[in-house]
Amino acid sequence: MQAQNDILSLTDIKLLVDTFYERIQKNELLGPIFNERIKDNWPEHLDKMYRFWQTVLLEEYTYGGRPFPPHAQMPIDEQHFDQWLALFTKTVDELFTGDKATEAKWRANKMATMFQSKLAYMRNNLFNIV
Repeated sequence: MQAQNDILSLTDIKLLVDTFYERIQKNELLGPIFNERIKDNWPEHLDKMYRFWQTVLLEEYTYGGRPFPPHAQMPIDEQHFDQWLALFTKTVDELFTGDKATEAKWRANKMATMFQSKLAYMRNNLFNIV
C-alpha cells in the first residue's frame, strides 16, 4: 500500500486514529494496558482522540482537555512509549504522506518525550507511582 495523501480533513484524522488504535488493541505490550483502562469506552476514547488530533494538526479547536493527567498513574515506561511511537509512525507512514503527516510524527515524538519526562519527575520527586 502506497500512501498518497496528506492529513487534511477530519476524515483523514479518523482513519489515522481508528487504524492506530486497532493496532494498539492487538499489540502484546500495549493492548492489555489500554483495554484494561478503556474497557467498553472505546467510542468515547476514539472521539476524544479525533478531537485532539483535529486540534493539533488541522487547527480546528475541538479538543479542550489535558492529555497528560489520564496517563500519570498508568504502569508505563520507556518500552511502552517506544512501542506506541513505533506503531504511530508506522500507521502514519502507511496511510499518509506530506507536511501534516510529518508534523503528526514529530508531534507524537514530542508528546512521548514530554510524557516520559513528566512521569520520571513525578516518580522520582513527588511520590512513587509504580
